[in-house]
Amino acid sequence: MTKDFRFGIVAGFAPDARAWAGMARRAEDLGYSTLLTPDTLGTLPPLLALTAAVTATTRLGVGTFVLAAPYRNPRQLAWELAGLDFLSGGRLEVGVGAGRPAAREDAAALGVPYGTAGERVAQVEAVIAETRAAFAGSGGFGGAVQRTGPKIMLAGAGERMMALAAKEADIVTLAVLPASTDDDLRRPVSTLRDRAGARFDDIELSMNLLRVGSQPPPWVPAGFEAPGPEAAAVLDGSPREMADVLLRRRDELGVSYITVNGFYAEALAPVVELLSGR
Repeated sequence: MTKDFRFGIVAGFAPDARAWAGMARRAEDLGYSTLLTPDTLGTLPPLLALTAAVTATTRLGVGTFVLAAPYRNPRQLAWELAGLDFLSGGRLEVGVGAGRPAAREDAAALGVPYGTAGERVAQVEAVIAETRAAFAGSGGFGGAVQRTGPKIMLAGAGERMMALAAKEADIVTLAVLPASTDDDLRRPVSTLRDRAGARFDDIELSMNLLRVGSQPPPWVPAGFEAPGPEAAAVLDGSPREMADVLLRRRDELGVSYITVNGFYAEALAPVVELLSGR
């Protein structure tokens, strides 16, 4: 079943609080569906940042991209997420994962164990279960607006995370290498389809763009070889040409939720205008 397009901005920092609020309002004005925050020690604490964003906007959805389950107590995190859903008026979606490649160092800095891959996936499952319980009003605070629970986003490409996503996720963001092509995306999509069975049509597929247009991202270190134009994470050309690439990708792979770093919010905005809700 074809899903309508929606678009999200990924951002985790701004020069000051006023700029952060202004960025959220600008994302809303440009037609983006969501503002998503990463979970790293080098960026704003995600739930605090999203709380500030929802007080500055009225329609913009917010979400995490994605919370590292090993860092947190699942029940306490679920309580805080339910509180954020209350403050946002039900605009929260929750992205959670087993940890990006650099997450081990952040866990060490926080003084928490990182665990094996299996242990971390189990922690993701615990966060999902506790979040759904907290949103239903179990165990204390009962103010969450989305009583059936928020949309759960899982990031992954491997067998273990795809198996969990097939059972639990509302959204799956394809965590593939920057240079991956459309053909490379087929494997995780096929794995998810096989695992999810009839539930596959209920899952929203997402991917994050590394670059829009010809300007390289400013955070790429010197000497880093950027992905070429054949990479699925690179979108270039006129707004119509870029929109056509995304339309083809949705037709062939089912990817309809497109996220991009806030640095490219203005560059992607004409495509957002062409495709949002279509």
